[in-house]
Amino acid sequence: MKFHVVEKKKRKQEEFLKLCTDHISAAGSMKIFSFLLTLLFFAYSQTLADLNVDKKALLDFVAAVPHPRKLNWSSSTRICASWVGVTCNANNSRVIAVHLPGVGLYGAIPSNTLGKMDALIFLSLRSNHLNGTLPSDLMSLPSLRYIYLQHNNFSGSIPSSISSQLNLLDLSFNSFTGNIPATLQNLTHLMSLSLQNNFLTGSIPELNISGLNQLNLSYNHLNGSVPFSLQKFPPTSFQGNIVLCGPPLNRCSSLPAQSPSPSPAYSIVLPSVPLKTRAKKKLSRRSIIAIAVGGSATFLFLLLMIMMILYLRKNDNKANDQPKGKGGRNEKLKEDFGSGVQDAEKNKLVFFEGCSYNFDLEDLLRASAEVLGKGSYGTTYKAILEEGTAVVVKRLKEVMVGKREFEQQMEIVGRVSKHPNVLPLRAYYYCKDEKLLVYDYTTAGSFSSLLHGNREIGQTALDWENRVKICLGTARGIAHIHSEGGGKLIHGNIKSSNVLLTQELQACVSDFGLSTQMNYPTVPSRIVGYRAPEVIESRKFTQKSDVYSFGVLLLEMLTGKAPIPSSGHDDVVDLPRWVQSVVREEWTAEVFDVELMRYHNIEEEMVQMLQVAMACSSRVTDMRPTMDEVVKMIEEIRPSDSTETKATFSNAIDP
Repeated sequence: MKFHVVEKKKRKQEEFLKLCTDHISAAGSMKIFSFLLTLLFFAYSQTLADLNVDKKALLDFVAAVPHPRKLNWSSSTRICASWVGVTCNANNSRVIAVHLPGVGLYGAIPSNTLGKMDALIFLSLRSNHLNGTLPSDLMSLPSLRYIYLQHNNFSGSIPSSISSQLNLLDLSFNSFTGNIPATLQNLTHLMSLSLQNNFLTGSIPELNISGLNQLNLSYNHLNGSVPFSLQKFPPTSFQGNIVLCGPPLNRCSSLPAQSPSPSPAYSIVLPSVPLKTRAKKKLSRRSIIAIAVGGSATFLFLLLMIMMILYLRKNDNKANDQPKGKGGRNEKLKEDFGSGVQDAEKNKLVFFEGCSYNFDLEDLLRASAEVLGKGSYGTTYKAILEEGTAVVVKRLKEVMVGKREFEQQMEIVGRVSKHPNVLPLRAYYYCKDEKLLVYDYTTAGSFSSLLHGNREIGQTALDWENRVKICLGTARGIAHIHSEGGGKLIHGNIKSSNVLLTQELQACVSDFGLSTQMNYPTVPSRIVGYRAPEVIESRKFTQKSDVYSFGVLLLEMLTGKAPIPSSGHDDVVDLPRWVQSVVREEWTAEVFDVELMRYHNIEEEMVQMLQVAMACSSRVTDMRPTMDEVVKMIEEIRPSDSTETKATFSNAIDP
């Protein structure tokens, strides 16, 4: 009995101890859980704080640096989701990359802005208009690995305090002065150093960095000899430094150094000339006679040439006073058209509503005419009426439709052409043997003539900004045509010679609505270069075949190559196939027109435009975008005209 009582008491004690232990354990778990929650909250708060520091730093920077292109940076938007040129890490807690090349930044980089972003790995502000000195707090950020600041106007000395973790530093094409910092030797992770085209002076410091495999110090004012550790690099790494010597350049002179000259920072040493060649020599009588005779003959020859030039110019002026016309002579349209215009049909020139012209068919036929060109749909004339008004008259050929169908189509063309990027049709004429169209005369000619004609006569080629402006206007014009008539209208003859330009280089698409009026047994060979593959096979035009033709026009603009033979050039380039083959071999830069290479801040825009062109000229019809989509893509490439370019951080080595 006593034993059972003891056992019972013992069990109660054990139960009480277990209860206390469970309570203590539960209380400890709560404390641990509470501690973990506190840690998580602190970490989250710290993350928000760090991200807000990055956000404020970027907003302070962009507020202090003017820029014509609008950036969509706002304190009310999420920095890691929508800010142009900003890339965050995987958990969106810090900004690790700022990528703003060629966005038109002006002025100096303020201190205490970008220098506060202590998680920044990649910085690209190349091809802008930044100036002033580089803030030391930015260059010394320990997180920085890649810095691209080339093609700006930075000045002053290169900061001596630079991130020791740096892999790449590009400060080329600026205005830096002073010496190359010896502290660059401490950048043990440096792989690429580009300081060319500055005003750096002094000797090159020893840079014994094992991983350094790319170096360019050319075109500065450096002197002395190339350090032994850098003699493995090619001469191009040091060229343009006139008084720099030693391998891999010319051998250094062993002559003792002279006292420095007080004026220039460097001097050009002329090659020595034997003393006797510098002495004055007395000319013989025979030499003097020969010089006199030669001078007289030269004078008479020049006089004769001047007289001939004046005579030829006088004759040219007389010829220019005569009316010009077809084939270099000017003649009346009536004489050229002959009996094609029927007497019973005279004065039945049909004008569209809103047209301000005040002339009839007889006035038009009396006008002096000049042939502008012969295209696939007929011959185009510039006609100057008696009161001096200039219009364009297109004389159609091979029109295979009746009068009623022709008039209906012209009414559609007249209505649709009321758009700033479509050449307006002002009037038309129809009879059995003659069909005429009357358009406004555009003063700047065609896109083709500006793109190819200028270089043939040695004039300055069309610049990048105007090329894009013209292509964007052309795309808008075609997109407008495609949107009319219930979305069923097509152009059918898109090429650079059918993009006419106003004095302000506004693009106007011409020849709209004529493809359905023609009857071709085969596609003319001279326009095959713009034709989609399915059109060549089926001779049926669609809106997607228009997109293909526009893609070829874009490639023509980018490459400077004509896809059809021109006068004096019999070679025909299949542009889409050629571009694809070059890009496939990873030589994309070889695609672009050499005339565009002098513009240093358009590389990304050219590549983006090339992507649009290749998408449009895809051989697979369904893979081509619509013209509305093409307009949006081009607008994004040129945000100054419309929306903002979205820069991406795709590859740290390729800014």
